[in-house]
Amino acid sequence: MLKLRLTPYTDLTGWHWDGTGYVTRDRHSHVTPYAHPLVESLAVTDGTRTLLVVRERVTGRDQCEPVVRRLSPGEYDRVRALAESWPTDYVLTETSPDLPVEVSAAACRTTPLYLAHDDRSLHGSWDLADLREHARGMNPKEAARLLLYRPRYSSETLFRGVHRLTERATARFGGHLNLRYPEPALHSGPRELTSHSDVLGAFTHAIDTALDQRPWRPEDTVFHLTGGFDSGTVATRAAQQHPDQLATATLLIGGPGREQQIRRRKEMRAAAPFSSHDTLTDAMAHLPLAPACARIRGEAISPYEEPLHLPFTQLTRTLAENGAQTLVTGLGGDEMVALAQHEYPHRAMGDISELPLLPWIGPRARAALEYADDAIAPPAVINSMTLLSLETTAPILLREGIWPLHPFADPYMVQLGEWLPFHWRELKQLQRRRLASLGLSGDVTDPTERESFAEVVQHALTLHGRPLLARMLHDGSPLLDTGLLDPDGLTAAVQRLSSGTYRENGDAQLLQVINMHHAATAYL
Repeated sequence: MLKLRLTPYTDLTGWHWDGTGYVTRDRHSHVTPYAHPLVESLAVTDGTRTLLVVRERVTGRDQCEPVVRRLSPGEYDRVRALAESWPTDYVLTETSPDLPVEVSAAACRTTPLYLAHDDRSLHGSWDLADLREHARGMNPKEAARLLLYRPRYSSETLFRGVHRLTERATARFGGHLNLRYPEPALHSGPRELTSHSDVLGAFTHAIDTALDQRPWRPEDTVFHLTGGFDSGTVATRAAQQHPDQLATATLLIGGPGREQQIRRRKEMRAAAPFSSHDTLTDAMAHLPLAPACARIRGEAISPYEEPLHLPFTQLTRTLAENGAQTLVTGLGGDEMVALAQHEYPHRAMGDISELPLLPWIGPRARAALEYADDAIAPPAVINSMTLLSLETTAPILLREGIWPLHPFADPYMVQLGEWLPFHWRELKQLQRRRLASLGLSGDVTDPTERESFAEVVQHALTLHGRPLLARMLHDGSPLLDTGLLDPDGLTAAVQRLSSGTYRENGDAQLLQVINMHHAATAYL
């Protein structure tokens, strides 16, 4: 939600608003908020300390003027404490002439903030590409996590020298960067329901609460209605609250689930009073890895951005051209009703037992997997997998002037999910029953076909991925040079793709290999 450069031990008492951001008199430091109607900024100073706040707006609060206000030291302390209690996303920057600068983040993260530094200044941005010059090689531990699809939420990124400011964390820079994780967030477990408990009523109230928290406008907001349970429950409830005003959009998948997706979306849109505007982008017509993809063209696209970059970019641009400024998603719905290991024993994502299916994982990455859980962030208020998912979507949207809203990532919604008994969370019964209460058929609430991007990925890899992998092997790659990939294993994978014996469980991960190769090539 911002970009910054902070230079400690310079003239940090002269902060002022220049019309687009905060700058110091000597212009050695700046904080530039993302320009959007749902984002506001404010600043206060007591003559020595200066607090710069960039945050999501909250419904019912007048929008703050960004001018720097002069306060007494006591008033400054009170404002500083209140700033940390803001219920939506925020980033706080605090400076003082003779002290290191500090940057801290909220629990409800909507956009990422990556940090890097040189000898004089701390640099930060929601777009990793802005910190490209600070990347100093690859972090083998993070590379191993990504290659094995074993994501971990931490301050580490794929590139040494570039860091992530995690939720509730604080970065302190006075020539050296210190990142301090917060205390673990406390969570509760399922509760016993009374005989008159209205679970669906509580669920709709939670959706309303999450959406009503921010002053989004129906006329320039689009709901990402995929046809799935999560986006479906959010979008249909919002349409009931704002009849005939809300537009929808989605990417169409491939394979046997495509026709079912179209039917289910049509039935959802008929069951709730949406507007007539529905934007469909065919992912099979805008395949990942196609020559038009920004990654393939050599642009510095972060390895954390959407793996299916081209189709999502195409959809986002179309929405922006049609006047959208806000996109509401169903991200976080899986984690809201996730089952604990003791409730449903299951293998974790990126389990080490999957290594035989990924013969291209090189010796350096295999060795680093032993340390994959080291230095990760403590339990977060919002599920860490949800936070990582939000990071994948934000940059694409922000580049097109669209702000994301994720109701399932609201703390109130998260707490409701924690309290639900097993039988409400199992197989997403909460979402299924909510959709059934609208009179939707079994085709919507109990679909028979799988709806996923598996066929899109397969087609992309067999059509575009195979020659890209062959080129990597011929021309070289930072991933091969550093031992993170095994050339023999990768050669075997290319031969298998050429022979038409594609394996979804294994070969699909080659998409990550190609995305990481292009990121490493662009950044290093």
